[in-house]
Amino acid sequence: MKIASRIATAVVLSLSVGLVACSSDDDSSDPTSETQEKSIIETAQAAGSFTTLVAAIDAAGLVDTLNGAGPFTVFAPTDAAFEKLPAGTVETLLKPENKQALTDILTYHVVSGDVRADQVVTLDAANTVNGASVSIKVMDGAVYLNDSIKVVQTDIVAKNGVIHVIDAVMLPPEG
Repeated sequence: MKIASRIATAVVLSLSVGLVACSSDDDSSDPTSETQEKSIIETAQAAGSFTTLVAAIDAAGLVDTLNGAGPFTVFAPTDAAFEKLPAGTVETLLKPENKQALTDILTYHVVSGDVRADQVVTLDAANTVNGASVSIKVMDGAVYLNDSIKVVQTDIVAKNGVIHVIDAVMLPPEG
């Protein structure tokens, strides 16, 4: 029931953001100026396409951390990315008894520091907050993490870091 409530809230927020974005009264030439006033969590909530990620962050107890000073770089899977996981995976991970596994997965999507796209493309790997490394490759003009996860949008700036949108959920290496 809590997840349904969060999804409804996210839908309302995304509709509100969409209406504001379509308004012609905004003179701002910087598309990130509004986002820079929000934390990574607030930015993800407002986007409307990260409801599963936000629910998972909440279930793992990481909201306060990602609302904190940072800076953080988050490789954020969309709701569509979570839907690619085998049926029941998200529901299983959201159970309290799986909090550590969920935390391990989520922290594998976070890098300490504010790493913008122009820096990401110069790297061949990045150490995540999880402690494991994620490989980075530029192929055919696109950035891929761990060879197959595509970065589909970059540099969504928040007051405590930056979000890069990815098309799949990254699973940390076992071990």
